[in-house]
Amino acid sequence: MSWLEIVVLALIQGLTEFLPISSSAHLILPSQILGWEDQGLLFDVAVHVGTLIAVMLYFRQDIFKLVSAWLRQVTGRGGSQEARLAWFVILGTIPAGLAGLLGSHWIEENLRSALVIALATIGFGVLLGVADRKTGTRDMLQLSLKDALVIGFSQALALIPGTSRSGITMTAALFLGLNRDTAARYSFLLSIPLIMAAGLLKGLELAETGTDSEFTVVAVATALSAISAYACIHLFLKFLEKLSFMPFVIYRLLLGVLLLGWLAFN
Repeated sequence: MSWLEIVVLALIQGLTEFLPISSSAHLILPSQILGWEDQGLLFDVAVHVGTLIAVMLYFRQDIFKLVSAWLRQVTGRGGSQEARLAWFVILGTIPAGLAGLLGSHWIEENLRSALVIALATIGFGVLLGVADRKTGTRDMLQLSLKDALVIGFSQALALIPGTSRSGITMTAALFLGLNRDTAARYSFLLSIPLIMAAGLLKGLELAETGTDSEFTVVAVATALSAISAYACIHLFLKFLEKLSFMPFVIYRLLLGVLLLGWLAFN
C-alpha cells in the first residue's frame, strides 16, 4: 500500500465506522473503482483497533459504570439500571457474533461486490428514512429486553456490505420508538464488544499467517482511524441534537445511484 492509500483508507474507516453509511462498503469501493489492492489483514486489524480506542475513550465513563454495575450484580451485590443495560449490550451482541462466525466466509466470497453495496446502500437507506420519521421519545432508561433482542438481531444484517452496522441498529431502535440520541448512543455501546471480537479474530488469523509490514504503517493507520472516529462520534451526536438522519439517507441514496450508474457504464 502507498502512503496515500494508508491515509485515505484509515480516515475512511474512522469517519464511517459509526455513521449510518457503512464503513465496510467505503473500504471495499476503492479497490472496486480505483483498482487499489485489498488493504490486507494487518491494516484491518490496525483500523479496527483505532476505532475501538476511539469509542472506548469517548464513552469511558459509561463503560466504567456499566462494567462496575454488571460485576456487582453477578457477584450478588445488587442490581441497577446500569447492570440491566450491560446485560442488554451483551445479549444484543450475540446474534451478530454467531452470524459472523457462521456466515462471514461465505459473505466474503459472494457478497463483496459493488452491486451488492449499491443495492444495500439504497435499500437500507430508504429503511432508515422511514424509521427516522417516527420521531420516538423513549430514552435509554426505557430500553427493554425486547428492544435489545430486536436491535441485536438487526445487527447481524450488517454482515452484508453496504448495510452499515450503526445504520441498521439505529434504524431498528427508531422503529422501536427510541429517540435519535438514544438510538445512536446505544448503537455505539453495542459496537464495542463486536469490534473487539472482530479485532481479536483478525488478530488471531494474523498471528497464524504472519506479516512483514512495518510498525510505522500500523501506528499511522491506528492513530488516524482513532482520531477521526473520536471526532466523528462527537460531531455526530452534536448533529443529532438539532437535525435528523435525513442527510445520511440522502447521501446513501445518491451513493447507491452513482454506483449503479458506474456499474452500468463499466
